[in-house]
Amino acid sequence: MQEELNLVADLALILIAAGVFTVISRALKQPLILGYIIAGFIVSPHLGLFPTITSTESVKQWSEIGIIFLLFALGLEFSFKKLLKVGSSALITAGTICLGMLILGITAGSIMGWSIMESIFLGGLMSMSSTTVIIKAYDDMGLKNKPYATLIFGTLVVEDLIAVLLMVLLSTLAVSSKFSGGEMVLSLVRLAFFLILWFLVGLYVIPLLLKKAKKYLNDEILLIISIGLCFGMVALANLAGFSSALGAFVMGSILAETVEGERIEHLLTGIKNLFGAIFFVSVGMMIDPAIISAHWGVILLLAALAILGLLTFSTTGSLLAGQGLDNSVHVGFTMAQLGEFSFIIASLGCSLGVMRGFIYPVIISVSVLTTFAAPFMIKAGDPVSRWLQAKLPASVLAKINPAPDTVGKASSAEHNEWAGLLKSYAVRVVLYSVILVAILILSRTLLGKAADVLLPFLNPTVRKAICLGITLLVMLPFLYGLAITNGSINTHASKLLKERPQNKWPILSLLFIRILIAVSFILMAITSYFNLGAWGVLIAILAGLLIIFIAKVSVRNLSGLEKRFLENLNARDELERKKSPVATSVRDKMSKYDIRTTAVEVSPDFAYIGKSLREMPFRKSAGVNIIKIQRGSQNIEIPSGNEPIYPYDRLIAVGTPAQLEAFTDSLKENTHIVPDEAGDSDFVVLKIDLNQESYLTGKSLREADMRKGGCMVISIQHGNSIITNPGADFRFTEGDTVWIAGNAKSCEWYK
Repeated sequence: MQEELNLVADLALILIAAGVFTVISRALKQPLILGYIIAGFIVSPHLGLFPTITSTESVKQWSEIGIIFLLFALGLEFSFKKLLKVGSSALITAGTICLGMLILGITAGSIMGWSIMESIFLGGLMSMSSTTVIIKAYDDMGLKNKPYATLIFGTLVVEDLIAVLLMVLLSTLAVSSKFSGGEMVLSLVRLAFFLILWFLVGLYVIPLLLKKAKKYLNDEILLIISIGLCFGMVALANLAGFSSALGAFVMGSILAETVEGERIEHLLTGIKNLFGAIFFVSVGMMIDPAIISAHWGVILLLAALAILGLLTFSTTGSLLAGQGLDNSVHVGFTMAQLGEFSFIIASLGCSLGVMRGFIYPVIISVSVLTTFAAPFMIKAGDPVSRWLQAKLPASVLAKINPAPDTVGKASSAEHNEWAGLLKSYAVRVVLYSVILVAILILSRTLLGKAADVLLPFLNPTVRKAICLGITLLVMLPFLYGLAITNGSINTHASKLLKERPQNKWPILSLLFIRILIAVSFILMAITSYFNLGAWGVLIAILAGLLIIFIAKVSVRNLSGLEKRFLENLNARDELERKKSPVATSVRDKMSKYDIRTTAVEVSPDFAYIGKSLREMPFRKSAGVNIIKIQRGSQNIEIPSGNEPIYPYDRLIAVGTPAQLEAFTDSLKENTHIVPDEAGDSDFVVLKIDLNQESYLTGKSLREADMRKGGCMVISIQHGNSIITNPGADFRFTEGDTVWIAGNAKSCEWYK
């Protein structure tokens, strides 16, 4: 009983200290993480000035649960589909940061006399900026609509994924204690296999179960199920030889794709904050004044290296991605601090016994210093950018700043049907191969044992034949999907055949390769139960071909499986599209050109109440277009210039980040930002390539008068330049690419 009371007393002390110091942090406009870490330092046994905890082991266990909840919540915010949308700029920037800091960390560790394993862990943990600190700072400073914010958030998404991969690789490296390239590749392949398998099975099964139980799911039950699924995946990940953090992250990412993802994220907030606080307080408890005084030089050195290294490599990566000087400088100054993944990676190194004990508190101290500096670094981005713009020679600026006529230019890959076909081909082959490999593994590990237990009276050969038959029967629809059905491949193939009939030969070759891969899986299934000679292999190949081509009955089952999976994958997007048709249409079609929407609600004190849109100042001052007005239950899409403005109208504006920022700044005293609009509609964004016969060719925007038909021009690619929300005098020419928005039927007329 005394032990339980001690645990309660420890938790009380931790949470009260955390509450006090987070209030102080908020008052001083510092990140809450700092308050937690300082609270941990105050109640730690190392200081001894205040009451301290009695059981560090119990707190350690609670903090491990905290890591699980932090990674689970991060997965809920992550979504693998989000990674596909961040673009090449974020990938290049994050890749440059991680590679550069890994090399810098290894070099610094070696110079300080650390072991090679400690140096590698140092490089890994120094490459991670804090997602929590940056998002909170950008919220507090009102920077979320800045042009560089999208790149920063995308880079953080990629960094989070790299951090999870690093944890797996570093664990493998630490356990194996050798640098075998083959072993590392095998670990990566194994990781990719399990990630894909878990994602496929999870996204097929979990949304189906949630949908079946939907009418019984109140908040309490949904929270319990979600946490249960999280810990179930943690156990499964441990069973497969991976970390608990990876399992929590994967389950969060799976649930993020479901229609309940946002609700789960909201329900989990309190629990995540509670256990997150315990984790960060436990981090602060590791700060030992004796170690800090003994290693203060190392702490200052690593803090300086972290800030300068992250600043340098973030800026360089952004420049390499073609983001220009101003955006790149802001990215560099924002990313220059160590984050929560640094603690987790350092903790991993210590728990695996490959890092000496003093390194963990040293890294925490470095992170605290860089986090303290974070708000000042972010604020320094503006003056440093202006100073560099003024001081650098024009020739240098011309090289590093993207020319205005190339910003937003569509890449040639967008129009490359071969790239689309090969991507669809690779995705189909990889996904179906993962499923087939999983079936083979389950067949050998479970089915054979089950047959021995349930059918002991049969001849062993007969039992093997029965197992093989069941295995092939289960594999059949997936073999057909791998070898015969095409999905989105057909769309690209038909366009390539129209373009050049000779393309049929490479397309047929790709089909033949898929058939060979499918036949090889049949051979693997047979040889896992029977030994085959040369003639046996030949017969098995012929039988495999025959099985694949006569298995048309499996197409119905396969199409149902694929349809259900795609419905589950896109369910959240479809729900969001129904709630916010305008915002999602613009985002889907225009995100790569950095064109977005924002919604504001008009205050009754607005000076222009009762006046028309044409009389509003924001068209001239900000350059935005009002794409929709939501007035109570009424939705006015593509409003005319004569439409009046009333109190509590929701105005949905479209434009570039700079235009939208100017728009909200001009109205901030009379409006406030609100969530995107709700309501179903036939709203679309269409892309039109103008030729000599097109209706718009030769006309000015005023002459076209598209608003009468319920349409408006959002953006135009004129030559190589992108013009967003062009003026009424703009004249369309042959070869222009025009993006128009509005009612689907009306906009189709202009194609």
